[in-house]
Amino acid sequence: MSPTRESRRTVFRRIAHRPHVAWPVYDTTPLYDRTSLAGLESDVQTVSETWFDHDSHDSVEEFVWSLPLAYFQFNTHDCYGGLTRYEMDTLFRVFVLKELHGWEHETALLKYLDSHSELRERLELESVPDQSTLWRSWHTRFTDGLRETVQKAARTILIKAQNADVAVPREPERNLLDRGHDATESDPDDQTILDEAGNITDHVSRVVFPAFSLNRGEDCEIPENAYWGLQTYLGLRENLAANEGARSFIHESTRERTPLGHGHRDQIRDLSIEQIREMYRQAVQQLTNELAGTEEFFRAGIVAIDITEDDPFTGDRAGHEDEIIGTKEKTDEYAYQWATVQLVGNAVPLVLDARPVQKGESRKEIVEDLLDSAEELVHVDNVLMDREFDSQHILEMISQRGLSYVVPKRMQTSEKAQAKRLLQRGQDRYETDRKLHLGKNEWHETTLIYRRKEDSEHDDHRQYSVFMTNRGSGHLTEYGYRWEIESGYRSIKRFMAATTSKDFGLRFFYFAFACLLYSIWRAVDLLVQVELTGEYEHSPIVTADNTLTLLKKETGIG
Repeated sequence: MSPTRESRRTVFRRIAHRPHVAWPVYDTTPLYDRTSLAGLESDVQTVSETWFDHDSHDSVEEFVWSLPLAYFQFNTHDCYGGLTRYEMDTLFRVFVLKELHGWEHETALLKYLDSHSELRERLELESVPDQSTLWRSWHTRFTDGLRETVQKAARTILIKAQNADVAVPREPERNLLDRGHDATESDPDDQTILDEAGNITDHVSRVVFPAFSLNRGEDCEIPENAYWGLQTYLGLRENLAANEGARSFIHESTRERTPLGHGHRDQIRDLSIEQIREMYRQAVQQLTNELAGTEEFFRAGIVAIDITEDDPFTGDRAGHEDEIIGTKEKTDEYAYQWATVQLVGNAVPLVLDARPVQKGESRKEIVEDLLDSAEELVHVDNVLMDREFDSQHILEMISQRGLSYVVPKRMQTSEKAQAKRLLQRGQDRYETDRKLHLGKNEWHETTLIYRRKEDSEHDDHRQYSVFMTNRGSGHLTEYGYRWEIESGYRSIKRFMAATTSKDFGLRFFYFAFACLLYSIWRAVDLLVQVELTGEYEHSPIVTADNTLTLLKKETGIG
């Protein structure tokens, strides 16, 4: 049965209602880079795993011509500069089709297109390209990265279709390690994944949680691990406060004694901000040590630094003005703010460090502090930040460390004037070198890149974004990875216990512990994927809820 307008609508409604789907294409920020191959690969996976669950979708070829591609800017990956007969998106679909069938040469593809007129029409091919055109398109027009994306997309489509019992032209390569079962076995089933995740979670929790300790005397009746068990339990359910959670915890725990809500909060309040941060860093160090044995982890290199807000604070903040400092959007609301540095890109998205943001702290202090932590844990190449970090002094500090950066710039008078000129000329992209004054006749040299946003709601200079980088325009594509940190924040806040307390240390601990739970989840998922499939794909196969459920068992709940 062919896909219909209704069936397509059903698929995309399901995707839109998934609470934690990391789908960069429809991220609302105008700064998302629509040339990102990593984003395209992620979208193929996101759409295909829902597409083939629909009863009307029983053909991989129909998926190829139905996959939305209008948003993606192929021009960056097009080595031909002039006018061409065949559009890149059409060729992309054609070569995905070739990979789906596993044809080594163009001849088989041409014969297939010749004999399937409806398919040609769906692919918007007015005529079938000749063999030399297809060969040149693949080998000289497509970039290496785009060819690799075609192959990854085809493999993803085959696997998702086969998992949904849809007929496929060939068996997808699963790259499973030899674990004593047939090498042609399908992807690990849910029970296999859960069993492996249980074993790995058990090990990881025994390594990580000892980094956390409380300021308690000897011979305490309640084991320290019970406090971390309760905190993990609070993360299992959204908006669960300590008192309510502690009452439920008593019934679900296998322990003889468990903390009461007020006792739990009192123990955490005794911890200083620096103690919490030091424990967090030690725990993440243990986590990265566990991941260091995998080749996949050493794709680390790009970090994103950002600040997120807690829920708006609606009470009396008298005496806490230095801690409940407002919102980044300069509204009349107030909120606690937390800063993080997180791995992004192809690496597993661990939160390497977290810290509170207080009144009077400069953005440069925050960035220096977080980069110090990150560089102790991983090799850092590139730093991605939001426009609130566009200070020339921050950029100079990053350059002095030998790191590259990509940061959007707030548009001042000169940038607005340049954007207006570009708009008049109909120019979509422009680069220029700029010296930023540091004081005392010292300057920071950077490159400004103007990029026009497609489908902008504005008709003036606001159609353009301006980025700064010290490594050339090639790094601009990586800025699209910043969507991952926003996706991560959504999951982190889902793991936070609810509280109305104004205690700054307690508030920060709740956020830091949620960051740790998130990082454990992503680390467990990487280790499970590598163990079961021999490779790591960014989309998790272990759910966050499964990880937390397994963690609560290891901390004495079940």
